[in-house]
Amino acid sequence: MHFSEEELEAAMAGFEQEFKDAEASKHERADNPPSEAFDSSEASDNAESSESSESSEVDDMLNAAEDSLKFEDELQGLLGNRAKVAVIITRLTSPRLLSAFCELSDISAQCIGSAQGAVAVLRNLDGDGPEAAVKDMTIVVAGMPAILAVNRADKLEATMYVEGRAGKTFAPPVLFTSTAPFVEDLMLGITDMNALEQADMTIFDSADLDRDAAMSIIAEHTRFGRGTSSIS
Repeated sequence: MHFSEEELEAAMAGFEQEFKDAEASKHERADNPPSEAFDSSEASDNAESSESSESSEVDDMLNAAEDSLKFEDELQGLLGNRAKVAVIITRLTSPRLLSAFCELSDISAQCIGSAQGAVAVLRNLDGDGPEAAVKDMTIVVAGMPAILAVNRADKLEATMYVEGRAGKTFAPPVLFTSTAPFVEDLMLGITDMNALEQADMTIFDSADLDRDAAMSIIAEHTRFGRGTSSIS
């Protein structure tokens, strides 16, 4: 693109005029300085008002987002796309050991101890996440059976898994006769993890462990014999 001499002169004249206008505005502000006390007070009031308004807006946005997430979770739960609750039931005596198995299996869960066996309360409730979790655990811990109990759209299902394969299914009333009372309460929505924590239940979180810590816990529970080992 090329400019003629007349266009260049017009452009230069425009720049010079803008410069002169800017200089005139600067001198005008210098000749008429505002009151510092007034500006300071006004600025302080404006800042406080702005902070209060922004804080209120942030709170409103967070509350709206939280309500939206709750509604989405409830909707997915009603549709059956997201389980309301899912637990892996074992006969392990130690919830700490179960949390170590969860960590090695890449399962995020809170593990609760009971006389009937440790139970892992799963965090991933989307889609077939619970089924994938119990499959992974029973593959990683070869020879350990586990029962997956899931509440989807208020429909309870319980299935035993061994070495990653689904096996026998159980009617919930039959299952609950052989589990701790809190399992039934969780599955029916009568209680939740917050209530169990306040009741001083023995709970271990797999999120608190890394692989080394998990292996150390498993080693504490492993007995070695002649060419064999077993978990106690």
